[in-house]
Amino acid sequence: MTIKIAKTGIDRLLDELQSEFGVSKIEPLIIASDRWRQRNPEGSESEWVKAMTLEALSNIDEAEVYWTFVAARIHLRDVYNRQEQLRGAKVYTDFADNVARLVDQGLYTPVLTAKYSRADLEALGKLLDPERDKLFTYIGLKTLMDRYVAINFTKQSVELPQERWLIIAMTLMQDETENRLEKVAESYWAMSNLYMTVATPTLANAGKPHGQLSSCFIDTVDDSLQGIYDSNTDVANLSKYGGGIGVYMGKVRSRGSSIRGFKGASSGVLPWIKQLNNTAVSVDQLGQRQGAIAVYLDVWHKDIFTFLDLKLNNGDERLRAHDIFTGVCLPDIYMEQVEARGEWHLFDPHEVRTVMGYSLEDFYDETKGKGSFREKYEECVNNPELSRETVPAIDIMKRIMRSQLETGVPFMFYRDEVNRANANKHEGMIYSSNLCSEIMQNMSATQFESVTLEDDIVVSRSKPGDFVVCNLSSINLGRAVPEDALERLIAIQVRMLDNVIDLNKIPVVQAQRTNQRYRGIGLGTFGWHHLLALKNIQWESDEAVDYADKLYEKIAYLTIKASSELAKEKGAYPLFEGSDWQSGAYFEHKGYDSEEWQQLRAEVAANGVRNGYLMAVAPNSSTSVIAGSTASIDPIFKPFYHEEKKDYKLPVVAPDLDHRTYDVYRRSAYIVDQRWSVKQNAARQRHIDQSISFNLYVPNNIRASVLLDLHIQAWKSGMKTTYYTRSTATDIEECEWCHS
Repeated sequence: MTIKIAKTGIDRLLDELQSEFGVSKIEPLIIASDRWRQRNPEGSESEWVKAMTLEALSNIDEAEVYWTFVAARIHLRDVYNRQEQLRGAKVYTDFADNVARLVDQGLYTPVLTAKYSRADLEALGKLLDPERDKLFTYIGLKTLMDRYVAINFTKQSVELPQERWLIIAMTLMQDETENRLEKVAESYWAMSNLYMTVATPTLANAGKPHGQLSSCFIDTVDDSLQGIYDSNTDVANLSKYGGGIGVYMGKVRSRGSSIRGFKGASSGVLPWIKQLNNTAVSVDQLGQRQGAIAVYLDVWHKDIFTFLDLKLNNGDERLRAHDIFTGVCLPDIYMEQVEARGEWHLFDPHEVRTVMGYSLEDFYDETKGKGSFREKYEECVNNPELSRETVPAIDIMKRIMRSQLETGVPFMFYRDEVNRANANKHEGMIYSSNLCSEIMQNMSATQFESVTLEDDIVVSRSKPGDFVVCNLSSINLGRAVPEDALERLIAIQVRMLDNVIDLNKIPVVQAQRTNQRYRGIGLGTFGWHHLLALKNIQWESDEAVDYADKLYEKIAYLTIKASSELAKEKGAYPLFEGSDWQSGAYFEHKGYDSEEWQQLRAEVAANGVRNGYLMAVAPNSSTSVIAGSTASIDPIFKPFYHEEKKDYKLPVVAPDLDHRTYDVYRRSAYIVDQRWSVKQNAARQRHIDQSISFNLYVPNNIRASVLLDLHIQAWKSGMKTTYYTRSTATDIEECEWCHS
């Protein structure tokens, strides 16, 4: 599309930029623009935009970070021009017409015009605030426009940034019966001010005719041929519609196990994991990115060594699966044996079921240091009928750490702590986590029963298991906390998340069932390092740990309160009876004994909570970019660096970087002492009913004893998981802790 240069249009934009940023600050842009126009008198405005965007980006440095907003404003000019030419109307003046047009073209779901009247659409269109487009950094705006707004069949964007927020709000509030438009307005307020972001699938798919709204799913594979293949089919279908997958393989028999009495017949978990690897490669997520699957296995499973080597870059390729991610499930007694340099025994889960009459993975230690799992494990160890491999516990940990330094995985899943803190232990067990290691919800395998022919139709019957669904959104701490928006924000955010559960069309029936039974959500956060910088709190400090404790207790209180108030309006989740929410054990376990908490505990007992699971901190890598903040609870990579793009280098700068914030940002990911990161996350983990996507940042030459100490510290401090171990070969300055 070519738009002939309109001098007055460009001059108007330059005048606005001078007024907003100051004449002296953008003088290099004025000079570059004059030179470009002299050289290109017949150039198009879109060509000018491209040239001046690059000029603005080239001026970004640690002292002049405002250039990212200048670049965004220039890029926004091009976005507006293209939309005005496409629609024949000024931007943000034709919302109702555009919705009707895109519904007719099959680019929006017909629900938008079926459930909202023309008068509704016109009223909602008045909410659109173009001034909020100025909140975007360049990379935030470009990411939103390139990946998430609605596009037509020629891949042209047909939606403006503020329209994306409003369409998401309308989609999530479509079935509200009281004050619906007010709730749409509240949702739009929350997103358009960048106080929060919805999960990537919701951001990408809400209001569109295809795709689902949930982030990821967790399946438990039954130890049967039918169960394994059915699980793979379910995984493929969910990946097709944009979901990341976690798969627990701990129930599947090990290599050399018997099949129908024939000893040594089983090939173990490896071929089935390789099959999942092929699914991840061949079934992408809505054509946008490769399928993503994490597979979890217990540390006592006989195939654990083969499993830990799956992603290594050397060795027998027939024993590798490079495109999946791995996670290892660790009971307390194993970590104790690592510390004590004791023995560890590996068993075949099928043989345990056959000989012992129970499944070892179905137990956990109810209290720290004693409980059902270690009792059952010791029974297995002491039973001479059970075959086993006996190895030093530290040897497995060495293999774990070797794989982590080479590949970043496996993720660590501390199963006893997870299940002790499970508010719904009355209804089941948590065996593993999801792709991003922050979801902790009850799981069970779907069990195939029969296939029959009825009225010339093949009917398959299975007993459904709990197939976990992750419904996520996150608070932007760097904006919401300084503007004191948490109370208003969390109330609407919980409602938005709860509505995702009912609106989602999940192509796996047992996942749909589990979603309705527990109504689990995961309200999380990002922008932690951003917030610390704004408050001038050093990462490596007791002040940061104390602040994490206080802030996340407040977030927990407001989230539980919002869910309880929603339960009063719409009813508690179906499995509330008998839960730790109802009994009050959840509050006791957390040590919530203040008058305010006791009052909330009484409200929960009386009204219930709408959602059986409530909080989880996700990675937020792309959505935090859109919101102009820092990812999750991670420290930034560097205060300022360049990211290589196809034809230029894109400068990446820490949010609100200036002389006041630099000192906090200076201690970046590979510099800060990771022991302080563990302390912070242990403090916030106490208030989060699920878990945290928590990365460890280490040099690849870190001493094994130091990395081991980090894992021991994380486990002892009550953390439930750790995510990637991100290692770098780059020389790291000021990293005294790495070798201490």
